[in-house]
Amino acid sequence: MSTLFGTDGIRGVANVEPLTPELAFRVARQLVATLGEHGTERVRIVIGRDTRVSGQLLESAMVAGVLSAGGECYAVGVLPTPGIALLTRALEAQGGVVLSASHNPYEDNGIKLFSAQGTKFPDAWEEEVERKLAADDVAPRAHGKQIGRLHVYDRAAQYYVDYLCRCFPLDLAGITIAIDCAHGATHRVAPSVFRRLGARVVALGAKPDGININAGFGALFPQQLQDKVRASRAEIGFAFDGDGDRLISVDHMGEIRDGDYALAVAGRHLAKTKRLKGNVVVTTVMANLGLDEALTAAGIGVVKTQVGDRYVHEEMQRRGANVGGEQSGHLLFFDHAPAGDGILSALMLLSVVRESGESLASLASCMRKFPQILVNVPVRTKPPFDSIAGVHEKVTAFEREMNGAGRVLIRYSGTEPLARVMIEGADGDRIRAMADELAGVIRRQIGDDS
Repeated sequence: MSTLFGTDGIRGVANVEPLTPELAFRVARQLVATLGEHGTERVRIVIGRDTRVSGQLLESAMVAGVLSAGGECYAVGVLPTPGIALLTRALEAQGGVVLSASHNPYEDNGIKLFSAQGTKFPDAWEEEVERKLAADDVAPRAHGKQIGRLHVYDRAAQYYVDYLCRCFPLDLAGITIAIDCAHGATHRVAPSVFRRLGARVVALGAKPDGININAGFGALFPQQLQDKVRASRAEIGFAFDGDGDRLISVDHMGEIRDGDYALAVAGRHLAKTKRLKGNVVVTTVMANLGLDEALTAAGIGVVKTQVGDRYVHEEMQRRGANVGGEQSGHLLFFDHAPAGDGILSALMLLSVVRESGESLASLASCMRKFPQILVNVPVRTKPPFDSIAGVHEKVTAFEREMNGAGRVLIRYSGTEPLARVMIEGADGDRIRAMADELAGVIRRQIGDDS
């Protein structure tokens, strides 16, 4: 199993071990070498980034690595992660690279790899790259005319906007849409999409300066969007995260509608119109019990995976499903795109609103949320939870108390040094106390108080 690549690529503080320009250079060289060994004579790589101040630093190193190994590099600049995935496929590249740490603070960055199909890079290939990184640099060094070339692809944003508008050629004339771009990668393309479709757009978080990405704005902080929706009397609001692959919505009443609501609304509508493949929605163990209830009531099957969009993606492929996603707002609509896409997900919800003639608030009434508490505990290490004194006993006691009317889920983040404690049940005050108590046990044993 890869240790450098987590569930969503390589993550860390930019320009600090391990996420240094030297690592980025070597990853790029080994990526070209690995793809070359899998049957490609002249490897083509697409590289894009979000708005972090460290993006250009890592981009320069990645470009140099690709060219050093003899690959062709298409640099698309600042673009949402799903746009880079689409361009990897459209430009017939063998691989794509996104430099982003998604919803993390600006100090962090990351290296995420895509396959030629615009999907997550195969695990086995990531492990192959990592094995080679652990050894001496054995990737070929091109010389003479074999040295790679850099192509600055300045039509990337336009291609992405055109694609989204073709997927959902909606008539949004006469409605006001509030959007929050998290000062991230959607800050130009999202307003362009909705305005082209005729909407009046009120934009927040659309002035990136390299250090304000995700800082109090976007999908993790939708409160400002709630205020803006109410103040502007917008019909709907959409918040994206820093790299644009997540969506949190706000209805015209100012109520937050997360990924669970989006899956319930889209899944039920597509099933009703005979467009839900396999009559199933794929989600994760973090999904609210209310989503299960809403989908089951409509005769729709619910399949759960471990947390992480790559696992949802794999299960959807295995089952031939076309709808899936996470409570966090990372949604997958395979009929339109190979990867999670916040703007595309917003357009999907707008299409349901248009086709049904109902508001998002009305559509969302199909689902009632069970109280759910999530507590994040910073940790020094990530040992198995069963090995932490007191954790198993506490979980067992809480599950016995809830007697099937709730659940306890503890897991480690795949991208941050955090233990996540989630408890769901009918009594909000009681599950808050339970979550705090269980988090306290973990914090005393392995917590990081620095």
